[in-house]
Amino acid sequence: MYSRTTLLRRSCQYLLRAPVQQKSFFSLSARSFSAVNSAMADATSGVTADSLKGKLTEQLQAQHVEIEDLSGGCGQAFQAVIVSPQFESKTMLARHRLVNSVLKAEIAAIHAWTPKCYTPQQWQDLQQRSA
Repeated sequence: MYSRTTLLRRSCQYLLRAPVQQKSFFSLSARSFSAVNSAMADATSGVTADSLKGKLTEQLQAQHVEIEDLSGGCGQAFQAVIVSPQFESKTMLARHRLVNSVLKAEIAAIHAWTPKCYTPQQWQDLQQRSA
């Protein structure tokens, strides 16, 4: 039997004598790069700020909707300000659940969704405070 030290020394010697394999580097031709780039462009969610605004306005009778695409145009991250009388007497969680139920398919297709939900009175008070 060999000691641990001897085994370690022999394995190191073996590794040092083993031939070194050349690592190949990945390269893309211009055509391949173009194909990868166009495939990435097709990977957008298909969700737009206008489509979100239209659906919220129609289904929640929203008086005011602001949608901001935070993803630089690829449709993966949105934040919204939504003012609707349907939010009256609802908690913030209930408001968010209502919005999320309206946009269920859209939210499943995007990465990030941040709604801010206000009643018409809350929105008016907020506008007066900021003026």
